[in-house]
Amino acid sequence: MQESLFRRMIRRTKQSYSKRSIRYTVFLAFTLSAALAITLTGVALYLRFSGQLEDTILKENQIVISQVNQTLESYLRDKMRLSDSLYYSVIKNADLEEEDITERMSLLYNASQSSIENIALFSAEGELLATAPPAVLKKNADPVHEEWFQKTLDKSEDLHFSSPSVQTAFSNADDLYRWVVSLSCAVEITQGKSTSQGVLLIDLKYSGLEQILNKATLGNDGYIYLINSEGDLIYHPKQQLIASGQRSEDNRQAASLEDGNHKLSFEGEERILTVKTVGYTGWKLVGVTPQRGLSFNSTENRVFIVGACLLFLLGLVIMNSYISSTLTDPIQRLERSVRKLEELGIDTEIYVGGSYEIRHLGWSVQRMVDRMRQLMDEAVAEHESKRKSELNALQAQINPHFLYNTLDIIVWMIENENYTDAVSAVTALARLFRISLSKGKVMIPVQDELEHIRNYLTIQKMRYKNKFTYEIEAEEEALSMATIKLVVQPLVENAIYHGMEFMDGDGLIRIRAWVEGSDLYLSVQDNGLGMTPDRVEKLRKGILGSSRSRGSGIGVANVNERIKLYFGSQYGLEIESEPDEGTTITIHVEAVVYEEGDVRWEK
Repeated sequence: MQESLFRRMIRRTKQSYSKRSIRYTVFLAFTLSAALAITLTGVALYLRFSGQLEDTILKENQIVISQVNQTLESYLRDKMRLSDSLYYSVIKNADLEEEDITERMSLLYNASQSSIENIALFSAEGELLATAPPAVLKKNADPVHEEWFQKTLDKSEDLHFSSPSVQTAFSNADDLYRWVVSLSCAVEITQGKSTSQGVLLIDLKYSGLEQILNKATLGNDGYIYLINSEGDLIYHPKQQLIASGQRSEDNRQAASLEDGNHKLSFEGEERILTVKTVGYTGWKLVGVTPQRGLSFNSTENRVFIVGACLLFLLGLVIMNSYISSTLTDPIQRLERSVRKLEELGIDTEIYVGGSYEIRHLGWSVQRMVDRMRQLMDEAVAEHESKRKSELNALQAQINPHFLYNTLDIIVWMIENENYTDAVSAVTALARLFRISLSKGKVMIPVQDELEHIRNYLTIQKMRYKNKFTYEIEAEEEALSMATIKLVVQPLVENAIYHGMEFMDGDGLIRIRAWVEGSDLYLSVQDNGLGMTPDRVEKLRKGILGSSRSRGSGIGVANVNERIKLYFGSQYGLEIESEPDEGTTITIHVEAVVYEEGDVRWEK
């Protein structure tokens, strides 16, 4: 009786089970399995690692910070010893009226030039007495009013380390400005029979600090940065993002913290800050570890977790093996038909069978295949059109013939010793390509677009031997508006080729930019040969054409299509021309103020 009842229960369970949907079956099986696995894993991890994880992370962070601190202090001590050597071996016993200490300073500089930008000795009145390597102060440089100079004289008994700054006081051969950290101290200088106070300055290359701190990393998405006693950033791995306002840091709050570990919340995120003061400077190393990044790092813990997971996984495999065997056959048949689809193409028929969910999935895949057939035909045509537009846009940005002709002009000028015009041409070409690149941005301010055209016309005027002159006028309000990069150049090029090239002289190209209401206008006007109404109509039709021959209007087409793409179909080009009167082409776009960092201006 009991056995019969047990069998009936099994049979009813099987019947009930066979009627369940695949969604319900998988949900029930995996829910029970996952609940068991999560429960056992959670209990095991809690019992084994509760109270240990955070302490381990904090100790590791302190060790890393301490190692970085030791390296940094060693680096700074080395520079302090250099300062002592300069003072006691070179400056202290030298009579500056009778001796030139530049050579001895240069010897010490040469020994440390990989990490030293320059060494300089100043009088208390700011007079430059000696430098290594040899350099002169710029005319507008005034060391007396520099912060490092004043701090040194106010506290003459101490060594002073400044925050990073750009060294602009000295003239140098390459005319580059470099980031330095200034080490300064007060020294006693002898000039004849009198002694006075002076200031010894050692500019440390900022790259030296970067090399030390770049190598230091914390696990679990952590990082290290360096601040001075006021909280100003000296080094941060995301310094450029912070300077541009795209990222922020709680460095001011960190400056007020004692050495050790601190839990703080910043912008809604819980973080652990490990603080260590750097000797001799008052600087602080700050290690940041997000609370979410805590993980198990020891080998013992990893082995234990992997073993526990494997054990639980084995239980899950056993529990679901029977369930899987009843569900996989229709899925496998569906998978085989999908594989044929991958191998033979979209004409393959998709298997439809099994439970309701599998049948529905087969129907869905079949409908997807049908839809794919339709979309592929559309995508091929769309991709071809888009690719052509991209290639035309790239070709419009850098014209090889224009570059070759410009370089030929420069070579000719140099051969004829016309160096002034050659320099002007090279400068204009460099500025032209700088704006053409524009750091990958599609949109630029109108001011940059007009500067690009000014450089372009400078080169073309040399090329055509002053056949024409040009004027550029812009309202103040228009200069700050945004425009698509390189939209004016094709119109100016069109004016030169069709309006100026065959004139005997007195050609004039006038470029204007103005704002009317909510619209921005840029026009290119020439007094060239002009065009007949039939020619104007052909040019308008060329806006939608595809010819690539010179003078076909493809440049104008590029401009018109790009305007409509970025601003809408209601914007574009307006063409006006009369024979022997000239041609005017006007760009019409929406007036939008350009703001640096706006994602709309990126690619």
